[in-house]
Amino acid sequence: MIWLTNNDSSRARTIIVLIKWCCEDFAMVKENQLSSLRDEIDKIDDMLLNLLSERAALTQEVGRLKKDSGSEVEYYRPEREAKIMRRLKGANKGPLTDESLVHLMREVISACLSCEKALSVAYLGPEGTYTHGAMRKHFGSFPEGVPCHEISQVFRHVEGGISDYGIVPIENSVGGSVNQTLDSLSAGNVKIIGEVTIPIKHQLLSKGKDLSQITKVFAHEQALMQCSSWLREHLGSVELIRTSSNAVAATKAKGDSQVAAIAGAEAAKIYGLEVLAKNIEDSVRNSTRFIVLGREVPNSSGSDRTSIMFSASDEAGSLYGVLGILANADISMSRIESKPSGEGLWDYTFFVDFLGHFDDPVVSEAISKMRAKCRIFKVLGSYPISVN
Repeated sequence: MIWLTNNDSSRARTIIVLIKWCCEDFAMVKENQLSSLRDEIDKIDDMLLNLLSERAALTQEVGRLKKDSGSEVEYYRPEREAKIMRRLKGANKGPLTDESLVHLMREVISACLSCEKALSVAYLGPEGTYTHGAMRKHFGSFPEGVPCHEISQVFRHVEGGISDYGIVPIENSVGGSVNQTLDSLSAGNVKIIGEVTIPIKHQLLSKGKDLSQITKVFAHEQALMQCSSWLREHLGSVELIRTSSNAVAATKAKGDSQVAAIAGAEAAKIYGLEVLAKNIEDSVRNSTRFIVLGREVPNSSGSDRTSIMFSASDEAGSLYGVLGILANADISMSRIESKPSGEGLWDYTFFVDFLGHFDDPVVSEAISKMRAKCRIFKVLGSYPISVN
């Protein structure tokens, strides 16, 4: 045991007091620094508010000028938005990531555009589907979402002017192309004006809290296929029931703790469900590409994709002859899909995506040559490559 003299005790008390003063002084300095930084943030927030108000006012003025022109007004310009995003990504020096910057700017543009006109966007519903999420990612939070029961209804809404735009899935990295979308593109007159890709993260949702209690799983057939290995391993004896969408599956799970649904995390929030298992998809690279539908083709953005469909003539080498035109023009093809045309035995329709806009001279010439070699030929759209 160490004994302290009176002098030692006095020195110890003095040291303790000094340490306390230093700590209090440091805390005061730190609080002053934090207060100063917060004041700077408040000033920047005020500047942002003023700048956002100015931007919205300019957007309104653009809308007035468009109306005064007397022609049909296209308030949403995909090529203009794509150019803005690419320019800002190129100028971004951090610390915001490019993804965060694009998300913020999309919401700013969405809010300003709503000052011009309240847009309506038809999507494969109900609320909480991946298509609903893709709509929000592409258009931001401000357009009115119009849920549709089937893909063909989305096309009818856009073609008939019920909705300004539409969005539907066209292909999944695991499940392949969405045939209903290809059929509607073949039959309809709407154009592809944009695209957006989102990662698919499937969650097992239920009112219950115990996986062992589940007797039925509801899901869209694509989701059941994409989670088949996980389902076999963890719920091998459970009844699997197909639904028209994963959001419909979530509604089935709302009222029964022994029922589960496969859907996204957003559906859990919307329908008040618990997440029993996270990310149950078999492939970590599971993504779905969606196309945006409109009535007018956007102008070139400088980095575009063109989609076409065709049926080649019934002779040897006809398909090679059509696709060879793209190769000879040094045009890069990014996707090809075949589908029975329904017009004859072994007669196929081909869906092709390639880089470039059909207003580009090289692309325009190639399209003219391809059209001349085909029995059926249709340009489905030229649109900006998605900016993420």
